[in-house]
Amino acid sequence: MADNTAHLDHIVLWANDPLAAVAFYEKAVGLTPVRASEFADQKVPFPSVRLNDGTIFDLMPLTMAPRMTMLPGAVASSGHPVNHVCIALGSAEFDALHARLDEHGVPLSALSENSFGARGNARRSFYFQDPDGNIFEARHYDEA
Repeated sequence: MADNTAHLDHIVLWANDPLAAVAFYEKAVGLTPVRASEFADQKVPFPSVRLNDGTIFDLMPLTMAPRMTMLPGAVASSGHPVNHVCIALGSAEFDALHARLDEHGVPLSALSENSFGARGNARRSFYFQDPDGNIFEARHYDEA
Protein backbone atom coordinates (compact mmCIF):
# COMPACT_ATOMS: atom_id res chain seq x y z
CA MET A 1 0.00 0.00 0.00
CA ALA A 2 1.30 3.48 -0.87
CA ASP A 3 2.27 5.84 1.94
CA ASN A 4 0.35 9.04 1.22
CA THR A 5 1.46 10.82 4.39
CA ALA A 6 2.86 14.25 3.64
CA HIS A 7 6.48 14.73 4.64
CA LEU A 8 9.32 17.15 4.00
CA ASP A 9 11.33 16.05 0.95
CA HIS A 10 14.02 18.72 0.69
CA ILE A 11 15.01 22.27 1.58
CA VAL A 12 17.09 24.38 -0.79
CA LEU A 13 19.81 26.40 0.95
CA TRP A 14 21.90 28.99 -0.89
CA ALA A 15 25.65 28.45 -0.74
CA ASN A 16 28.48 30.70 -1.86
CA ASP A 17 30.71 27.63 -2.16
CA PRO A 18 28.59 24.44 -2.29
CA LEU A 19 31.56 22.09 -1.77
CA ALA A 20 32.66 24.03 1.32
CA ALA A 21 29.05 23.83 2.51
CA VAL A 22 29.07 20.05 1.95
CA ALA A 23 32.26 19.81 4.02
CA PHE A 24 30.66 21.82 6.84
CA TYR A 25 27.51 19.71 6.90
CA GLU A 26 29.50 16.48 6.71
CA LYS A 27 32.15 17.28 9.33
CA ALA A 28 30.47 19.68 11.74
CA VAL A 29 26.84 18.58 11.46
CA GLY A 30 27.40 14.89 10.64
CA LEU A 31 25.25 14.64 7.50
CA THR A 32 26.05 12.44 4.50
CA PRO A 33 27.04 14.11 1.21
CA VAL A 34 24.91 13.37 -1.86
CA ARG A 35 26.19 14.07 -5.40
CA ALA A 36 29.20 16.08 -4.15
CA SER A 37 31.68 14.39 -6.50
CA GLU A 38 29.24 14.74 -9.39
CA PHE A 39 28.92 18.45 -8.64
CA ALA A 40 32.72 18.80 -8.44
CA ASP A 41 32.91 17.12 -11.87
CA GLN A 42 30.22 19.54 -13.19
CA LYS A 43 27.81 16.67 -13.94
CA VAL A 44 25.00 18.01 -11.71
CA PRO A 45 23.98 21.62 -10.90
CA PHE A 46 24.22 21.32 -7.09
CA PRO A 47 25.20 18.89 -4.32
CA SER A 48 23.04 17.89 -1.36
CA VAL A 49 23.43 16.43 2.13
CA ARG A 50 21.12 13.81 3.60
CA LEU A 51 19.29 14.58 6.85
CA ASN A 52 17.48 11.21 6.97
CA ASP A 53 16.16 8.54 4.60
CA GLY A 54 13.49 10.86 3.21
CA THR A 55 14.91 14.38 3.53
CA ILE A 56 17.87 16.22 1.99
CA PHE A 57 19.24 19.76 1.99
CA ASP A 58 20.11 20.93 -1.53
CA LEU A 59 23.12 23.30 -1.46
CA MET A 60 22.32 25.58 -4.37
CA PRO A 61 25.13 27.77 -5.74
CA LEU A 62 24.23 31.42 -5.23
CA THR A 63 25.34 32.00 -8.83
CA MET A 64 22.14 30.19 -9.91
CA ALA A 65 19.89 32.86 -8.34
CA PRO A 66 19.27 34.71 -11.65
CA ARG A 67 17.89 31.48 -13.15
CA MET A 68 15.15 31.13 -10.51
CA THR A 69 12.29 32.13 -12.78
CA MET A 70 9.68 29.49 -11.90
CA LEU A 71 7.37 32.12 -10.34
CA PRO A 72 7.10 35.89 -10.68
CA GLY A 73 9.36 37.47 -8.04
CA ALA A 74 11.38 34.30 -7.44
CA VAL A 75 14.62 35.92 -8.62
CA ALA A 76 14.23 38.75 -6.10
CA SER A 77 13.83 36.28 -3.23
CA SER A 78 16.76 34.09 -4.28
CA GLY A 79 19.71 34.10 -1.98
CA HIS A 80 17.80 35.13 1.12
CA PRO A 81 17.91 32.51 3.86
CA VAL A 82 14.72 31.51 5.65
CA ASN A 83 14.43 32.46 9.33
CA HIS A 84 15.60 29.01 10.38
CA VAL A 85 15.26 25.28 9.76
CA CYS A 86 14.63 23.03 12.76
CA ILE A 87 16.05 19.50 13.05
CA ALA A 88 14.53 17.15 15.64
CA LEU A 89 16.89 14.48 16.96
CA GLY A 90 17.02 11.85 19.67
CA SER A 91 18.66 12.89 22.94
CA ALA A 92 22.00 11.16 22.22
CA GLU A 93 22.15 12.54 18.67
CA PHE A 94 21.29 16.02 19.99
CA ASP A 95 24.19 15.86 22.48
CA ALA A 96 26.55 14.50 19.80
CA LEU A 97 25.63 17.31 17.37
CA HIS A 98 26.15 19.96 20.05
CA ALA A 99 29.57 18.51 20.90
CA ARG A 100 30.63 18.15 17.24
CA LEU A 101 29.63 21.73 16.40
CA ASP A 102 31.47 22.99 19.49
CA GLU A 103 34.59 21.00 18.48
CA HIS A 104 34.48 22.69 15.05
CA GLY A 105 34.26 26.14 16.63
CA VAL A 106 30.72 26.81 15.42
CA PRO A 107 29.06 29.46 17.63
CA LEU A 108 26.08 28.02 19.50
CA SER A 109 23.18 29.69 21.27
CA ALA A 110 22.35 28.93 24.87
CA LEU A 111 20.29 25.80 25.46
CA SER A 112 16.54 26.46 25.69
CA GLU A 113 13.95 24.29 27.39
CA ASN A 114 10.31 23.63 26.54
CA SER A 115 10.38 25.27 23.11
CA PHE A 116 7.18 24.64 21.14
CA GLY A 117 7.35 22.70 17.86
CA ALA A 118 5.58 20.16 15.67
CA ARG A 119 5.37 17.55 18.44
CA GLY A 120 4.65 19.89 21.35
CA ASN A 121 7.31 21.22 23.69
CA ALA A 122 10.86 20.07 23.06
CA ARG A 123 12.90 19.21 26.11
CA ARG A 124 16.00 21.12 24.88
CA SER A 125 17.02 23.11 21.83
CA PHE A 126 19.83 25.36 20.52
CA TYR A 127 20.64 27.36 17.40
CA PHE A 128 23.66 27.49 15.10
CA GLN A 129 24.55 29.00 11.74
CA ASP A 130 26.19 27.47 8.68
CA PRO A 131 28.99 29.34 6.84
CA ASP A 132 26.44 30.91 4.44
CA GLY A 133 24.30 32.40 7.20
CA ASN A 134 21.51 29.79 7.18
CA ILE A 135 20.24 29.37 10.74
CA PHE A 136 19.35 26.00 12.22
CA GLU A 137 17.66 24.95 15.40
CA ALA A 138 18.41 21.51 16.81
CA ARG A 139 16.01 20.04 19.34
CA HIS A 140 14.93 16.85 21.04
CA TYR A 141 11.65 15.85 22.57
CA ASP A 142 11.11 13.60 25.56
CA GLU A 143 11.62 10.01 24.53
CA ALA A 144 9.00 8.48 26.80
